[in-house]
Amino acid sequence: MSAARVFYGWWIVAAGFGLEMLIGALMFHAYGAYVVLLREEFGWSKTMFSAAFSMARAESGILGPVQGWVTDRFGPRVLIRTGMVIFAIGLMLMSQINSPVTFFATFFLMAIGSSLGGYLPLGVAIVGWFRRRRALALSISATGLPVGGLLMPLIVASLTRFGWRWTAFISGVLVLVIGLPLAQLIRHRPEAYGLRPDGDTEPDEAASMKGSKTPAARPDFTAREAIRTPAFWYVSLGHGSALLVVSAVMVHLIVHVTERLGYSLAQSASVVVLMTIMQGLGQVTGGLLGDRYSKRLISAACMLAHASGLFVLAFATQFWMVLLFAILHGLGWGVRGPLMSAIRADYFGAGSFGTITGISSMIVMFGMMAGPLVAGILADRTGSYELGFSILAVLAGMGSIFFVLARRPPPRPSSNVG
Repeated sequence: MSAARVFYGWWIVAAGFGLEMLIGALMFHAYGAYVVLLREEFGWSKTMFSAAFSMARAESGILGPVQGWVTDRFGPRVLIRTGMVIFAIGLMLMSQINSPVTFFATFFLMAIGSSLGGYLPLGVAIVGWFRRRRALALSISATGLPVGGLLMPLIVASLTRFGWRWTAFISGVLVLVIGLPLAQLIRHRPEAYGLRPDGDTEPDEAASMKGSKTPAARPDFTAREAIRTPAFWYVSLGHGSALLVVSAVMVHLIVHVTERLGYSLAQSASVVVLMTIMQGLGQVTGGLLGDRYSKRLISAACMLAHASGLFVLAFATQFWMVLLFAILHGLGWGVRGPLMSAIRADYFGAGSFGTITGISSMIVMFGMMAGPLVAGILADRTGSYELGFSILAVLAGMGSIFFVLARRPPPRPSSNVG
């Protein structure tokens, strides 16, 4: 098939993949390695690094509704371009930090930039361009995040050879050189370009497709209508419960593996690589399964994988147990991740997807904030991650109930349309 005949939505997916890869490699997966080196140089506590991460994640919840509305109103490309510039500036400034205050400030800039240039606006763009293959498209884009984790050995090599300051500065340059051109590929809705979701040629083509679990288009919910449904709250609470584990692992995994278990930084990087390979495989699998089977039940099963993996990590005494954690958590995270956007879009439509997701982020952020804090504070007080990881694992396991309860809401009454 020639490039001219490729449905443009797939170019948006490819751009999303690249942007997610940048954010994953240079911030999310790299954060734990930076923590190890900054602790060695400055002696800052685990609680401080947990607080910085949690503070930055609070930003996504506080700004989420505004960001979602702006994305729905003006399109995702302007936000993504702005986000990439802010992200790059934050990385460059991080190379100059020398105190907790400057660390908090620069990491906050990085968080704002990665938020504006990542998950929410990319989701809005992809949801608008796909309906039948929505979960698959979201999963391919999101696979960029774990692929970024595969670059951890390169990040660690740079940190070891050139130091964390030069690595942070060069990372900022890469964001400008790669991220801004990718942002230019993003478009808002296909109808503005004479196209239809999935590249369909007829309005009812999606409805006529057999074997698809995605129904024909229904009237889209407004944000006000969506938050009045139980499904909105159950999905948000389930998503937040999963991020208790995801955020704690982002901050504390490498510190736990190096300081507590006594393995090298290179060995801990190999754990991240395995975890992200599993995440990538899980995302592709989740996208394929999510377009055919119940997204909420798949998500509920993934919560049990999150919980069991963190339990294994909490009580790991041998390296194979750490690797088992990487497999369980990586698969659970990967399969569940793209379904969070897909299930919201299936339930509420694409019309106000950004605003609905932004409001949901106010709930989800508590999981991102609480995970690192619980693990970090208890680790500083007890000298071990066992208690903190165990508590988070139990809460994540209980979170599976939210997805079981998150049934599709009744269709929006057509009389409300207009």
